[in-house]
Amino acid sequence: MVGNRIRVLIADDSAFVRKYLKEILARDPEIEVVGTARDGEEAVKLVLALRPDVVTMDVEMPKLDGLTALQYIMNENPVPVVVISSLTQKGELLTYEALALGAVEVIAKPSGIVSTDLRKIADEIRRKVKAAAKSNMKAATRVIKRREAGPNFKPAPSGVSAPFKKLVIIGVSTGGPKTLTEILPELPADLPAPIIVVQHMPAGFTRGFAERLGNICRLEVSEAQDGETVTPGKILVAPGHSHLKIERRLGKNEVRVRLTDEPRDALYKPSVEVAMESALKVLGGQRLVGVLLTGMGDDGANAMVKIKDAGGITIAEAEETAVVWGMPREAIVRGGASIVTPSYRVAREIVKAVNEG
Repeated sequence: MVGNRIRVLIADDSAFVRKYLKEILARDPEIEVVGTARDGEEAVKLVLALRPDVVTMDVEMPKLDGLTALQYIMNENPVPVVVISSLTQKGELLTYEALALGAVEVIAKPSGIVSTDLRKIADEIRRKVKAAAKSNMKAATRVIKRREAGPNFKPAPSGVSAPFKKLVIIGVSTGGPKTLTEILPELPADLPAPIIVVQHMPAGFTRGFAERLGNICRLEVSEAQDGETVTPGKILVAPGHSHLKIERRLGKNEVRVRLTDEPRDALYKPSVEVAMESALKVLGGQRLVGVLLTGMGDDGANAMVKIKDAGGITIAEAEETAVVWGMPREAIVRGGASIVTPSYRVAREIVKAVNEG
């Protein structure tokens, strides 16, 4: 980074996309576009030659696709990569693989007229590039070692309603998909608590993300549906198009999910703050375990303070493993973290917190 300016390389096979991305980024005085690449092969060469602070990369490119280019980049000169991907089945699959390889952010490439649709998400593009520039690349590229489920593995319980003592809400943003694949598979199949995951992710990606988590977790995982009952033994991922709120079902001792556009002025959708605040209102602090992981900004930090003050247990990711130590840092600074721990110990802290009391 030269001075305070973030040096960005744009990699996309579309000349129009390169042109409009350059215009969008150039409008921010804190960002400088230092080069553009037409394919993965050129992207690798320019990363080594220009040493940018951030790369925006399409995953579907000729010569060398974005996934292979990303592998070369992470091996030769690790740099924060923001994936800009179409919502095609192939684009979605490649995006998850890119995130597993170390890409730190994802932006859904709009369909339709390039100039009009890209400009609609201009603020998101600039914001995510800035977040990526603050990434801890050692954390982003670390190799995750998972334990096998072992012979005592049991399928997750069915979706039959059951009482629970505590609800776990996990908030996460930049660098989150990889971090979650380190934590969630470590949770036991008989965990007596439901889990809500609020990951900042574009609409259209969360369903597939939940399915992929389900393939590696002991617990059942799915994208949350409006009106769905919250039950132990299941992980619900907030959809990218809505806020997720917790509410009690009238006339019954059941807690369920409510998907909503409100509040419309929230910076993020889904919002960690909105989910945690709603759960606190319905269940009270002593029945909550709040977890805040890697991410830019402060979404969820104030809610963590309220949960802790109300007698709940709150867990914040330590700086050493956070890809971006923003959200958890804010929770810690504001006094909202009961426990501060690296990501590889978060699962055991969740289990302890659920079983406590």
